This record gives sequence, C-alpha cells and structure tokens, in this order.
Amino acid sequence: MSVPVHNPALVPPVGATALAAPRPTAAPKGASFAELLKQRTSGVQFSGHALERVQRRGIDTSPQTLDRLDGAVQRAAAKGARESVVLVDGTAFVVSVRNRTVITAVDAQHMREHVFTNIDSAVIG
Repeated sequence: MSVPVHNPALVPPVGATALAAPRPTAAPKGASFAELLKQRTSGVQFSGHALERVQRRGIDTSPQTLDRLDGAVQRAAAKGARESVVLVDGTAFVVSVRNRTVITAVDAQHMREHVFTNIDSAVIG
C-alpha cells in the first residue's frame, strides 16, 4: 500500500483559522422562479406580425379578451388542433396552437378580404 500524498491546495496552511461556514442567505423577496416562469409561459404570445396588425387595426387586447383567447386556445389544444382561427368578439386570431402564438389578427372590417389557409380548426372564444 502506498503512502497517501497530501495535496497542499486542499490542506489549510499551518496556523490558519478554520473557514467560516457560509451564512444562509435570505430567500429572495417577491415571486419565486416557478411563479415567474408560469407567468411568462402562461397565456398566448403574439408574433411581431400579429403585434403590428393589432396596433395598426386598433384590435382590443384587454385582459378579458386575452383570457377568452387563451381559453379558446386551450380548448383547441385539448382537441389536438395545430393551427386555429379563434373568433373573439368579431376579431379573428390565427393561432399556432402548439406554440401558443398568435400569428395574425383580423378585425371585422378587414375580414371580408381574407382567406384563412392551413387551418385545421375554428374556435369561438
């Protein structure tokens, strides 16, 4: 059996005081990481194109509208939908259900001019 060799980097120098134990840190105030993650990932997101359409056309994005939109997307996801048109108060939102992302939004005034393609479902929110 060989004699163990001491690593000087691991042995404190002679006369050194013992390292103080780390102080426990206080829990951060405010929302936990899990809560923040849930807030960031819950609800639908809007693509840049959709945001532009919403702003230009003055489409309502009140919390009540977004809650209804989110509920409709959840119902579409439960049925296995991939790309849906969600109708909320006369506004059509084209949504990628898998990504929970609004691709575009069309208000009632512009709806007659549009043809929705690559859609596998429609939901009334």
